Amino acid sequence: MNDALSLWLGALPAIAVLSLVAWGVATARRNVGLVDIFWPAFFLVAAAAYALSDSVGGPRGWIALALVAAWALRLAGYLAARNWGAPEDRRYRAIRARNEPGFAWKSLYLVFGLQAVLAWAISAPLAPAIRATGPLDVLAWAGGALAAFGIAFEAIADQQLARFLARPGSSGQVMNQGLWRYSRHPNYFGEFCVWWGLYLLAAGAGGAWTLFSPALITILLLRVSGVSLLEKDIRERRPGYREYVRRTNAFFPGLPRKA
Repeated sequence: MNDALSLWLGALPAIAVLSLVAWGVATARRNVGLVDIFWPAFFLVAAAAYALSDSVGGPRGWIALALVAAWALRLAGYLAARNWGAPEDRRYRAIRARNEPGFAWKSLYLVFGLQAVLAWAISAPLAPAIRATGPLDVLAWAGGALAAFGIAFEAIADQQLARFLARPGSSGQVMNQGLWRYSRHPNYFGEFCVWWGLYLLAAGAGGAWTLFSPALITILLLRVSGVSLLEKDIRERRPGYREYVRRTNAFFPGLPRKA
């Protein structure tokens, strides 16, 4: 545990540097919502720091690296294509309005510093997984399968939503097709699976102490920046959403309830 803990602590400066770069880019473009694009990149930087500080221990480490790279590169590319030239997201506009004047400087810690610290905390399972030696065990196979499933599930949900939003007349309408028929937030459910899967990879290599990582991402997805925040006013913006809520699970997929 001590070696993995040291690796984890050592990744924070690298993530902080990327956070400064992200802040500079977003400030120049006057759009702090660009931090969403950098969010998965924080984890790539953390994984690289763990691998470079102490060479990859064995197959478990290579699996962890491959999974986090696949997740991060796919998500960063998707968010960049969606958000780079778009106006600042309404959530960040609300934060900006509450913290003017001087939000450009305040965002360094309110947005970018906070997200860097959260990403560093959530990345903890990668440290013991990457440095692990020895053969793969049941937890490694289960964790790898769960994380791979989560990556695919999230990617399919994002693609389905992007196609829906690109259709003429989709404004104000409710996406209730594909995976969105079974969960109101299937992309977040996929994210949940990714980090619980990576935790299982770590737990089989002495990383059970990193349980706070999937617990934290679960709280964020369900209670803070995920489901709760997005659904705060969506019923007013999309009239059909109340019926959608009545029929469809919020997070964990399930069959739609009858009318």
